[in-house]
Amino acid sequence: MGDSASSSSSSSVHRSLGVADLLLWRNRTGAVILLVSSTAFWFLFERAGYNLLSFVSNVLLLLVAILFLWAKSATLLNRPLPPFPNMEIPEEFAIKSADEIRILINHVLSIPSDITIARNPIRLLQVSFVLWAISYVGTLINSLTLVYIVVLLSLSVPVVYENYQEHIDDKLSSTSEVIRNISRKIPMPVSKEKKYQ
Repeated sequence: MGDSASSSSSSSVHRSLGVADLLLWRNRTGAVILLVSSTAFWFLFERAGYNLLSFVSNVLLLLVAILFLWAKSATLLNRPLPPFPNMEIPEEFAIKSADEIRILINHVLSIPSDITIARNPIRLLQVSFVLWAISYVGTLINSLTLVYIVVLLSLSVPVVYENYQEHIDDKLSSTSEVIRNISRKIPMPVSKEKKYQ
């Protein structure tokens, strides 16, 4: 039974927007396009010194000018107008996205209460470590370079994990056991309730 549940969850992951196929290089064309375009954007913005805001505004200016000239020439030459898609966000998509964002925001907002009210020291250490790591990495590299590294890792780590899953799972389980043994040795504070009269 557990095997069918895991296979159904993995198949739902593979069906979700084709992201898994892209990250696991099953859709080679899409993965190559993602890799090449992210490398081109990184080079354009990071190495060539181009600014993102000016790039976006220049591309939009070019598109608007092309559409305007196409529409004017079409009326002068008795040609059809340029095909322009209906640019609306479907209500179902907006509601689903808002629900998912709300769940994520509520989870993030529950972390401080978990630290303060529940007095969870492990959660405090986790949050502190993640924030420190983000701060440290932010001082070392540019945020655009960080996004580029994340894209490269997302294209390489799933493939490596899929090929060497057994070895990685063994190492992660032994590491997790060592961390649990170390965390058991850390004394936990005993909460004493104060009596108010």
